[in-house]
Amino acid sequence: MAPQVTYAFPGMDPYLEHPIIWEGVHARLIVTIANQLQPQLDPRYVTSIEERVFIEGPQRRIPDVWIQKTREAEAALPTAAASSDSDMAVIVEVEDLEIRQSRVEILDAYNDMKLVTVIEVVSPTNKAAGPGRESYLAKQKEILARDYHLVEIDLHRNGEHVLSVPDWGARRYSPYDYLCCVSRWPVRKRYELYLRGLRDRLPRMRVPLVEPDPDVILDLQSAVEQVHAEGRYGVRLRYGEACEPALGSEDQAWASERVEALRSQRGP
Repeated sequence: MAPQVTYAFPGMDPYLEHPIIWEGVHARLIVTIANQLQPQLDPRYVTSIEERVFIEGPQRRIPDVWIQKTREAEAALPTAAASSDSDMAVIVEVEDLEIRQSRVEILDAYNDMKLVTVIEVVSPTNKAAGPGRESYLAKQKEILARDYHLVEIDLHRNGEHVLSVPDWGARRYSPYDYLCCVSRWPVRKRYELYLRGLRDRLPRMRVPLVEPDPDVILDLQSAVEQVHAEGRYGVRLRYGEACEPALGSEDQAWASERVEALRSQRGP
C-alpha cells in the first residue's frame, strides 16, 4: 500500500525548493499543469510539453573525487609541468552537463497548431549567473518579440530576478516570496502579477488564449499539492532539518511547527 501523504503548508512547501529535489518537482509540475489545463482547453486547444536544452557546468560543490593533488596526477602531466621547479597545483576536472528544462505550450488546433501561450516554470539555474540564465532570457526575449502570451512561475525564494516584468516593477509590492507573471500579447508593457508570501495560498492564475476566447484558470496550489502527493515527497523530504535555501529563523520555526502538527495529527 502506498504511504499516506498529507500536505503540511497553506501555500508552497519550502522544502520542495531544495536544488537537488527541484529537478524532479519541476518535471512533475510541468505535466500536472498541462493535465490540469487540458480539460478547460478542449476542443480548440491542446497542451504540449517542449524542452529547452543548454550546457551547464556543475552548480554545486565539486565532489572530492574530482580533485587530485599534483603529486597524484604527475604521471598524466607533461614533463615540464611536473618539474620540481614549479609549485604544486590542484587539478580540477569538470564535465559539462546537458540540462533539459521543460515548459508547457498551448497550441491552437483550429489554426494549424499555432503557438498561443507559453508557460514557464523557473528553476534555480535560471536565477543564477551562467548558461541557464542566459538560455532562459534568450528564450524569453524571443517569445516577447512574437505574438504569444507568456506565463512565468517562480517558486524559488533565492536567486536573481529573471521574470519578464522588471524587478523594480514587482518590488514596489514587496515583500513577497513567490512571483508569477502573465504577459499578454500585444500589450507588453502591462503585466499581471501574482505575489505570494511563504504563508499564503498559491494563486489561481488566469491563462490567456486567443481573443475572444475566455481565459482558463490554473490553480497553482492544487498543482503543487498534487505533485507533492504523487511524488511521495511527504516521506522523501528531510523535514527534520532546516530548509535549503534557508528560511529566516521565524519562518523556519513556523515551518517546523507545521510539519510537527501534521505528524501529530497522523499519529505513529
